[in-house]
Amino acid sequence: MELSILFLLCLAAFAAGFIDAIVGGGGLIQTPVGLILLPSLPVATVIGTLKVPAFSGTSFAAFQYMRKVVLDWKLLTIMMVLAFPSAFLGSTLLTYVSNDFMKPLLLVVLSFLVVYTYAKKNFGQHIVKQISQKRQLINAVSISFIVGMYDGFIGPGTGSFLVVAFIAIMGFDFLHASANAKMVNLATNFGSICLFMLKGKIIWAIALPMAASNAFGGWLGAKLAIQKGNSFIRIFFMVVVIATLLRFAYAIFYA
Repeated sequence: MELSILFLLCLAAFAAGFIDAIVGGGGLIQTPVGLILLPSLPVATVIGTLKVPAFSGTSFAAFQYMRKVVLDWKLLTIMMVLAFPSAFLGSTLLTYVSNDFMKPLLLVVLSFLVVYTYAKKNFGQHIVKQISQKRQLINAVSISFIVGMYDGFIGPGTGSFLVVAFIAIMGFDFLHASANAKMVNLATNFGSICLFMLKGKIIWAIALPMAASNAFGGWLGAKLAIQKGNSFIRIFFMVVVIATLLRFAYAIFYA
C-alpha cells in the first residue's frame, strides 16, 4: 500500500476518534474514507478492518472518562455483557441480509432528533429523571440489545444513538451519557471485531496504524469534552447528528 493512502486513512482515523469521543459518529468520517481509499478490497474487509481503530479510539476515550466521571459499574457491566453478543449477532446478520431498507427509517428518526434537540434547550443539560432500579435495569437491557444490534448491522452513528438513549431513557446529562456510551460502545465494537476476526476480514497492516491515530484522537476529544462540559457537547452533538442525517439522505436519494 502507498504511504500517502495510509497517511490519509490515519488522518481520517484521528478525526473520527476525536469526534467519536465527544458525541459518537466518528464512523461518518472513517467509514466513507476507508471505502473510497480502499476500492479494491471487499466491503466486509474494509468494515472489519475499520472496527479495530474504532475500538482503539473508544478505549482511550473511555479511559479519560473513567478518570473524571462517576460511573455505575454494576449497571454498565450488565449493559456491556449484553451489548457484545448483540453486536456479534448484528454483524452476523449483515453477512446474510442487506441493511439498505433501514435507511429511510433512520432518516425520519434523525430528522426528529435534530428538531427535538434544537427545540428542547435543556435536553441533556442536567439529570431530570428519577427512575427505579427495576425500570433502569429494563431500560439498560433494551438499550444494550437494540443499539448493539444496530452497531453490528449498520454502524454509523452508534455512539450518538447511545448518547440519546442515556439522556432520554436513563435521565443522564450529556457528559455522563457520553461517558457511559463509550463503555457500551467498547463492547459493541469488540463483538463485531470478534466476528470479523473469525471470518478473516481484518487487514492488520492497515488497522494498527489507524488504531494508533484513532486512539490519539479519542484521548484528545474526551479530554476536551470533560473540560468544556455539557453545552459544548450539546453543540457537537447537533453537528454530528445533522451530518449523520445528511449522509443517510444522500444514500437514499443519490446512491
